[in-house]
Amino acid sequence: MNHSIRFLIILIAALSFSLNGRSTSIRCTNPEYANEELTFYAFADPISNNNKVAFTLKFNSEGTCEASIQIDEPFFTFSEFGIYRGMLLLEPGVSIDLKLPPLKKKSFADQKNPYFQPIAFWIYTNNGDMLNDKISRFEQKLNELTDRDFNALYFQQSEAAFNRLKAGIDEAFPEKGSESFELHKTLRLKLMEADIFRMSPEDYSAVFQSISPKFWGHQSFKTLFDKTFNKQLSFSAKAIGGAKVSAAVAGENISALLDFISTKYKLSGTMADLVLLKMLHDGFYSKEFPVKAIKNMIASKHFTGNRETKIREAAKNVAAKISFLEKGSEAPAICLSDISGKKLCTNNSQEKFKYIVFADVETVICQEHLKYLSRLNELFNKNLDIFVVLRNTDRAGIDSFFEENKVPATVLIDTENKTIAEYKVRSFPQCFLLNEKHQVVFDDAKAPLNGFEQQFGTWLRNELFMRQRNQAR
Repeated sequence: MNHSIRFLIILIAALSFSLNGRSTSIRCTNPEYANEELTFYAFADPISNNNKVAFTLKFNSEGTCEASIQIDEPFFTFSEFGIYRGMLLLEPGVSIDLKLPPLKKKSFADQKNPYFQPIAFWIYTNNGDMLNDKISRFEQKLNELTDRDFNALYFQQSEAAFNRLKAGIDEAFPEKGSESFELHKTLRLKLMEADIFRMSPEDYSAVFQSISPKFWGHQSFKTLFDKTFNKQLSFSAKAIGGAKVSAAVAGENISALLDFISTKYKLSGTMADLVLLKMLHDGFYSKEFPVKAIKNMIASKHFTGNRETKIREAAKNVAAKISFLEKGSEAPAICLSDISGKKLCTNNSQEKFKYIVFADVETVICQEHLKYLSRLNELFNKNLDIFVVLRNTDRAGIDSFFEENKVPATVLIDTENKTIAEYKVRSFPQCFLLNEKHQVVFDDAKAPLNGFEQQFGTWLRNELFMRQRNQAR
């Protein structure tokens, strides 16, 4: 009996390991990163622009770390640390020893710049012969060849120059690489060709047809996919004959839209489904199509019951994204410590409306907006609770500003900037108005100096009037 149980346990463990993929180990030693923590992310899907945590490297006091991840196919990850965006394409069952650049933190100006773009690079390994090393060498060679013939390529649109570039790449990488590398090479060259010769999406979109879903999470795929199909639903609806596209969207006619994709982009099957989902995502944010129709199509069984797992996941992510913080939706509770260190939550009280202002107190524009909260408090104190959620900055500056200006608000400090990320705040100030039940009132709440007084005042009068009339009934 004991032997049977032991065999059963071993069998279950073996099956579990095979289902979860093979273990890939990631190691790194760099004293400059002592006690640092780097989180590596993967794209949740090719469309929603949401990320998921892949693994975390936690360096000890000597600058050494190690992590592992179970994968059964090539897996793209990236991490933003300091001024860098390091990219890493992992292979199943492989141990990789990373070679990180000297650690360089963001400057004060970088931290305040909402348009700051980190330096993107493919991380080298100490082995020197891993997949990532080959991709990194490919990118360097591509940049070298591009710089050499830049004018001929981008200004003269010379086909001969582009053929020289491809010949140079083939000469530098004559041997057949892994499937992941060959796809990266193909898509990067196609992206460059599309840019150089100002190609229309339909001129090269057929390149996507044969790409397996296992590569949809790779950077090269996502970059070319975004470029090719970005806002194509709006563009097509405005083109000659576009009335049919608009009618198909309004009529929630998925079959007609797939026929359109097949005809124009030469795509069918699973790839056409992915393209349609991308178009519906972009069409929603364009505000040029019926919102209800787009939501219904995304929630249809065509996507949620799709035979391809990655289509189902993408549809789920897109549906969650387009409904997040929309008018009428329930906003996540914000639970943070205030200036005195006391833990407070924005949903503790259901007596008043809640005006939430995300701000960075070190910027002059935010300081002026926060000062104007005194005026808003005078006008709406009976009906409005004001919360300020601060980006974590120098504590002395925070304390001195609020002590000097006596801002009439509950001030919460987002120490790890997690709430800012959860609410998808990209620039400061950004504001939200919630009702007593913590539901979003406006799709776009104005900032204090940008018209919130008029926006909320007009709405509040109508809202209170309607409530009084309903109570009278």
